[in-house]
Amino acid sequence: MEVQHFSHHHPLVFIQDHSVASKPGLCLGCEKPVEGWSYGCNQCEFYLHKGCAELELGPQIQHPFHPEHPLTLLPQSPYGGANWCSLCCKIFQGFAYNCYDCEFDLHINCALIQSSIAANFPNSLHPHPLHFIQNHNKEVEPDCTGCQKPISGPFYYCSDCNDWMCRICYEEVDISYGHYRCPASRCHYIAHVCCATDKAIWDGTIMLEGYDESIGELMVASEIKHSYHDHNLRLTFSGKTKDDDSQCDGCTRPISTPFYSCKQCKFFLHKDYAELPKEMRHPFHKHLLTLPNSHNEDNISWCCACCRWYQGFSYRCYRDCSFRIDIHCMLFSDTLKHPCHEHLLFLVHNNEGTSCSACFKRLDSGAVAYRCMKRCDFNLDVGCATLPFTAWYKYDRHPLTLTYSYDSEPARLHCDLCEKKREPYHWFYYCADCVNSLHLNCAVGDLPYMKLGNKLEFYHPHPVTVVKNIWNCPPCKVCGELCNGQALKCKESECNFTVHWGCRWRLK
Repeated sequence: MEVQHFSHHHPLVFIQDHSVASKPGLCLGCEKPVEGWSYGCNQCEFYLHKGCAELELGPQIQHPFHPEHPLTLLPQSPYGGANWCSLCCKIFQGFAYNCYDCEFDLHINCALIQSSIAANFPNSLHPHPLHFIQNHNKEVEPDCTGCQKPISGPFYYCSDCNDWMCRICYEEVDISYGHYRCPASRCHYIAHVCCATDKAIWDGTIMLEGYDESIGELMVASEIKHSYHDHNLRLTFSGKTKDDDSQCDGCTRPISTPFYSCKQCKFFLHKDYAELPKEMRHPFHKHLLTLPNSHNEDNISWCCACCRWYQGFSYRCYRDCSFRIDIHCMLFSDTLKHPCHEHLLFLVHNNEGTSCSACFKRLDSGAVAYRCMKRCDFNLDVGCATLPFTAWYKYDRHPLTLTYSYDSEPARLHCDLCEKKREPYHWFYYCADCVNSLHLNCAVGDLPYMKLGNKLEFYHPHPVTVVKNIWNCPPCKVCGELCNGQALKCKESECNFTVHWGCRWRLK
């Protein structure tokens, strides 16, 4: 028995016992394991529960959770990847009912939930009509807006409030009053008038009506000419470089595909960084930021977002405020979903009186940071938010993993590199196989965004080179301690000079 289903281009064959199919898998409709009766295409490894395949799903419906527009049934996400259900907030990849204009999506289980208007709900508690949902089969798991605890059992849902949250102060926006909104049809950015015109946020520029600052669709070029290099760069989608230690000249991290490279020079550039526009606006700063036309690899700069020294590409503000930001931070937006925390984090500009939940440093009042808005008292400064998830330690053959959990084991509360105490609540890097623990700075180094081998001019007769010492570490000429990891070294034959990065200023 075969059926032609809207979600697949081949006929689906009835499978009485899915265990006899070529490969077990998930139902592409509800994303639950396929067992027992099902329909499938073994050629494409596409399977549906019998019940999911026989659901009478209308190609277009008018749903009470989104009364403004009809929802269209799609076999998969319209965004080219995973989808986010607007009701239960779960990520999914199966069937979806979608409003393209509003980016409103419901996966099938939530679309089929029955609800009724709660006629007797007191207006003093909420101004809009609420939907009463009696049975949601544990599909909906967001936190209750009132008590901040996970939803369990019947609940009330407001379809009017779902999207209108100010992206600056993260309080509700009453759209019956004046407000600012992004004119792009599929963008939900909205802000209170007082928030959008705050001097810390707005640079005073008034956009003409109809002004469009969006960037068109990028064509993927196999060969490009970049302003930071003299020769043409060719695109590599897969494979390795001849030198496994190659670093991207844009971000200074180890190179990985896809990337652009120069055949004549050891110049590498990740594809994402090669395609950055000349000018960008960013939530970290109120003025327009510009990528300079050229890059001096001997020059070092201070990132005003993550507060680290860097040597790669950067965006700069040319409005006399000396703001610079490296491209790691430039790729972050005003929201962050980080594995360290269960809730979405939002960028906040005023952080006076708060501390970072990773390193416990006090945040400056003018510094930007990511904050949880669900009464969790959880904050991340940009430096900790941009930490790599893995790091390497010379005495460990495994990568160390960035670890967020409380460490109560006294025997592990020391750093295996510097041999100093670790605080139990602070983040650290850890190898579970070898039981190695390192401070954050000990694992990533003082110069995580410096390219090894580059030469710098400092308070020394000769240029010094950025090196990474692993074995036979020489002593620092300033403090006398061994220069483990990254350091500055003079490679002139008659000179025996090595210094810690942190000790360089004492050479004056």
